[in-house]
Amino acid sequence: MNVRRSNTSGVVLLVAVVAIFAGCATVGISNTPAPATTSVQTLEYYPFLVKGYQNSFPHRSILILIPADARDMSGTGVGGSAPLNGNPEIGVAVDKDGNVTQRLYTAPLGPVLQKAIARSADEAGLTAFTSIDSAYKSGVKNANAYVLESKITKCWVKKSRSAGGSFGSGPVSRTVAECRIEVSIYKPPFSVPFWSGVASDTYYDPPVGSFGLGPDDEAGIYDEPGQVLSVATTRTVAQIFQRQDLRNLMLEDNIKAR
Repeated sequence: MNVRRSNTSGVVLLVAVVAIFAGCATVGISNTPAPATTSVQTLEYYPFLVKGYQNSFPHRSILILIPADARDMSGTGVGGSAPLNGNPEIGVAVDKDGNVTQRLYTAPLGPVLQKAIARSADEAGLTAFTSIDSAYKSGVKNANAYVLESKITKCWVKKSRSAGGSFGSGPVSRTVAECRIEVSIYKPPFSVPFWSGVASDTYYDPPVGSFGLGPDDEAGIYDEPGQVLSVATTRTVAQIFQRQDLRNLMLEDNIKAR
């Protein structure tokens, strides 16, 4: 009888140990983040989103070169990945634990930003043309009064998801987008910039404190992170022509040219 009891106890103990290991394995698997998905976003310029500088510049021509993509992806905090079918990465979506759930891409930034700058220049009252070149060539005759050269040092969006709001609502998303462009404007054929400066903007969706609620209870305005980055990009580009010092330089230059 004692032997039978001992065998029975051993079997029970073995079953318990197996169950514990099986449970641990199940927990380990469930806690492993799923591979991040990908999404190609639309990045665009929103005409007349920024107001106050329209038709404030002299009606002179300006050639917009293709902006260089000079972003340092190590500063994003989540690393960077290779372009997806030629489309550069512009951001990520993360879960409440900070795990990347989706990587965001868009069309090559140079042509997109070139088109945006040209559109903003037209709004300012200038007549913008575009070029296939990205670098200004001094000493070369140019039919345009000015040439704008630029490089993109930041263009990134991050969409975060929290566990839920304080009023029992479901998960809440918050998105932050940043854009920064370094600009040099030349007056051909001179090699020294006629004007240089930096334009940047950070945009939050929803805007912090916009509705008087806590940060976890406000609803976003835009459905896609690419739209949030488009707002930041539009506001950054508009800053170039909102600069009073640039406006004054061109107005004075226009008087001298008469």
